[in-house]
Amino acid sequence: MAFLELKSLNAFYGKAQALHDVSLHVKPGEIIAIVGANGAGKSTLLDSVMGMTTTTGDILMEGKSINQLSTAEIVQSGVGYAPERFNLFPYMSVRDNLLVGAYTSRESIESNLAIVHKLFPKLKERQHQETSTQSGGERQMVSLGRALMTSPRLLLVDEPTIGLAPKVCGEIAVALKRMCDELGATIVITEQNANFAMTLASRLYVLESGVVKAEGTVDELRGDARLTEAYFGA
Repeated sequence: MAFLELKSLNAFYGKAQALHDVSLHVKPGEIIAIVGANGAGKSTLLDSVMGMTTTTGDILMEGKSINQLSTAEIVQSGVGYAPERFNLFPYMSVRDNLLVGAYTSRESIESNLAIVHKLFPKLKERQHQETSTQSGGERQMVSLGRALMTSPRLLLVDEPTIGLAPKVCGEIAVALKRMCDELGATIVITEQNANFAMTLASRLYVLESGVVKAEGTVDELRGDARLTEAYFGA
């Protein structure tokens, strides 16, 4: 059974349709990537899983529909969301930003903080620093850490490398791989950086204008013309 499965998902913002008949699945303990250019609908897909858009079709987690759940209920069911790092509270400290994510797992605050600090030692060193004064890479670590404070079994990560230097991208990749291997998290990332996605994910879905244009393993899609077209057009 798939851990997460989307079946013929359509998503809307008001009358505007952003996703068209999207189907995908994620196996337990797997990392998959949804790749595509800016505006392809990648963030909308994650927002839809989180109950933040109007949808038709099915969203199943461990075989059970989560379509009718509120965002808070989806988080409580074990889904963590790390949106782009700019969604932090800029004038709050690193620690306080992390604690915002703990409202559904208050009994596990200290153990989850220990996990975050083990993955990202810089966040422990700078726990009293305002996030507005941090580098882009450090803010991305805070965003991922805040998602981990919810004790997620499924982690959704939106554009983890946007605007980051290659060295920092490598650090983020290592942390995500550890979340999967050591914490047992199932992970879905969205990425414009196809090369980064290919180093991390076992399978890719290529999204263009809200439609899945291609899917397969990294080896199957490496050099596939449909991946090039999704970024640069035919």
